[in-house]
Amino acid sequence: MSSEHRVVALASPPLATFELSCAAEVFATVRPGLARHYDFRVCAETPGPVPTLAGYSITVTEGLTALENADTVVIPGWQTRTAPAAVLSALRRAYTRGARIAAICSGSFVLAQAGLLDGRRATTHWRLAAELAERFPAVTVDSDVLYVDHGDVATSAGTSAGIDLCLHLVRADHGAAYAAKVARHMVMPPHREGGQLQYAIAPSRARVSDSLAPLLGWAAERLGEPLTVDDLAAHAGVSARTLARMFAAQLGTSPGQWVLAQRIAGARALLEETDLSVDAIAARVGLSSATNLRRRFHDVLRTTPAAYRRAFRLRTRTESETIPLSDRGDRT
Repeated sequence: MSSEHRVVALASPPLATFELSCAAEVFATVRPGLARHYDFRVCAETPGPVPTLAGYSITVTEGLTALENADTVVIPGWQTRTAPAAVLSALRRAYTRGARIAAICSGSFVLAQAGLLDGRRATTHWRLAAELAERFPAVTVDSDVLYVDHGDVATSAGTSAGIDLCLHLVRADHGAAYAAKVARHMVMPPHREGGQLQYAIAPSRARVSDSLAPLLGWAAERLGEPLTVDDLAAHAGVSARTLARMFAAQLGTSPGQWVLAQRIAGARALLEETDLSVDAIAARVGLSSATNLRRRFHDVLRTTPAAYRRAFRLRTRTESETIPLSDRGDRT
């Protein structure tokens, strides 16, 4: 147990059950065939029954002392948007000690109140962004994105963006392949970039059939091939300009950037799970050459493919030894 990364969620009344569930589902659920890396706990300023927004209470047995040994602290929303002095002090001590602090939705207010977001970019639910910016002018509030991660402090928008942030943290800890397996067990998309829009423009009824899902699936199966915006537009039966508008509205990114993100994600998984050369991986994910892969990799991840492989390859091998042979063909 001591080797597991300890994640502690800090609950406050009235507790948003979905935000807490985001963290619990990602960090606490035991999944057959996957190595367990996290020890998940819940604490509160005052242990005991904690009322929830859903009308029932949960019993929390640990107090703020649980934060003293936390590797990651998750704040799953904070409905009052003002935290007591004891909570702020405990968070500051955890941060100073080196714990990673992640806030979901209105939990960003607590980080801002503790001074952990001063001079930094952060996000929260779009409906709360103006209030966060007004109350904490030292924080640069980005109301559009799904999440913002500075390594030691991270914030996310509301609802499902909390899952995106938690999966992002798993990806940072244990690599893209492991995080993709967790997402697959959850029947979730394996990776949504933090810079994607919190919400999309609702399509009119006449354009419901214009969903990008079929096109994205088609493109994801052809990453090893040259894929231009014109190719995507032709397959979708629309003009390149219309396709760009659809991507901006539904995904908050451009077709080209989306394809590049999928290529990088594919390269990460291959670096973690195979012994293929960088040249072979570049060809397999459609980045043409090792030089191009290294350049793109550095632009996105600020590291090299070789350094990334060294960081994640050993733990991936160790995990594979714990997976039953019948499950090893199930790659994501």
